[in-house]
Amino acid sequence: MFKKILVANRGEIALRVMRACREMGIHTVAVYSDADRKALHVRYADEAFHVGSAPSIESYLRIDRILEAAKRSGAEAIHPGYGFLSENAEFAQACEAEGLNFIGPSARSMELMGSKTAARQALIGAGLPVVPGTDHNLESFDEVRRVAREIGYPLMLKAAAGGGGKGLRRVRNEGELESAFRTARSEAQNAFKDPSIYIEKYLERPRHIEVQILGDRHGHLIHLCERECSLQRRHQKVVEESPSPFLDDSLRAQMGETAARIGKLAGYWNAGTVEFLVDQDRKFYFLEMNTRLQVEHPVTEAVLGVDLVKEQIRIAAGEPLRWRQEQVRQRGHALECRIYAEDPENNFFPSPGLIRGLRTPSGPGIRDDSGIFEGWTVPIEYDPLLSKLVVWDVNRPEALARMRRALEEYEVSGIKTNIPFFLRVLEHPDFISGNFDTGFIDRLLENGFALDGASADAERVAALAAAIAAGRRSLHEPVPSAPRKESGWKAAGRRQLMDQKPR
Repeated sequence: MFKKILVANRGEIALRVMRACREMGIHTVAVYSDADRKALHVRYADEAFHVGSAPSIESYLRIDRILEAAKRSGAEAIHPGYGFLSENAEFAQACEAEGLNFIGPSARSMELMGSKTAARQALIGAGLPVVPGTDHNLESFDEVRRVAREIGYPLMLKAAAGGGGKGLRRVRNEGELESAFRTARSEAQNAFKDPSIYIEKYLERPRHIEVQILGDRHGHLIHLCERECSLQRRHQKVVEESPSPFLDDSLRAQMGETAARIGKLAGYWNAGTVEFLVDQDRKFYFLEMNTRLQVEHPVTEAVLGVDLVKEQIRIAAGEPLRWRQEQVRQRGHALECRIYAEDPENNFFPSPGLIRGLRTPSGPGIRDDSGIFEGWTVPIEYDPLLSKLVVWDVNRPEALARMRRALEEYEVSGIKTNIPFFLRVLEHPDFISGNFDTGFIDRLLENGFALDGASADAERVAALAAAIAAGRRSLHEPVPSAPRKESGWKAAGRRQLMDQKPR
């Protein structure tokens, strides 16, 4: 087992990995940029190394500086977390060249599944279900227009090397195609240094359901059931849960078996996630594979009782998988809300700044994976994710009640957060009944859902401010004193003392 691991990330995921390491008796090394000198992950780690200025391209994305920090610290392995270099095959290869263990899949698997078009080609060849579309990159607009006419509208333009909603555009008709093509290519180039684009047929109101897989270096691979990820805003997940309220046991088993087949096809080891779209006829199609730990991994941990980060570390150290497929059983229900520093009243615009006050929820079945603290300034340079609030209970209705209670307890002052928006979404009858899809939140927002909530919140804040102002005024106004009635026992005591005094 490793004695020291460098975590090539920041924020809550860096802390999440470090906590697992500490429980395993492994020393940790943090890296940080100028903006993160006082960050919690830096303070928590056993050692910390500065790797550059605030922009991630000058710090967290600098392979040379990350590797130099690892060599200086004497780390034996590197955990990439998610985002940044976590799905960068070049980084995995560089770690191997330096004699460092990369806690993730092989560079070969990463390259195969990291390219959406290469993955589609492999799955089509194996007879596995994929969303109808192209299996190669489209370089020119003329080719895009020709293929679009063959596939038909609406359709999706997608970055071949992408994820997280970057380089992704829905096109409803040919009039929107050229602008969407140029925008998607530009986003893909900026985000992934690869402008390659491909086309998929747009499925009407699908569910987005993903399956966690786990494999070792000895050829054993299993699936760890599904996560429901259909609650999205602009193609970014905001609420996840497990099990999915949409799947039955038969469909769950089919999707799990297909995910395991895809992992074996890629020669995959370590933790990974296979993502599917499920249409209204309950037919599922491969969407993409994430060759890393997912943001939403805690909901799987909650319903299965497994620590995925510890399993990642053991697998990277060469240990065989400790689970067999028949041992995988979901228990209860878990939900996760991604708490962001953003303003729902202002089109969810990022809200960096000083956290003046912080109260996190607690109690049975509540987990808050966070990288923030009172007095810390949320930087503008990075993703505004503050924490992941996760709850577990015996069934979905009780888990929903627990999540609502936890959100009501969660207080962050000094900046705006999306907590009030979550409270409204979780009360929507369609969400409560499980009747939603990937466009559910965007449709609510188009109908003024966030604005209505913002007005109500503003009225409550105004009323509270008026009450506080009235209270402050009363502190400076003289209060007339009323004559106090002396208690009987005090009066009796004084009389006794008077009687005992010498006369």
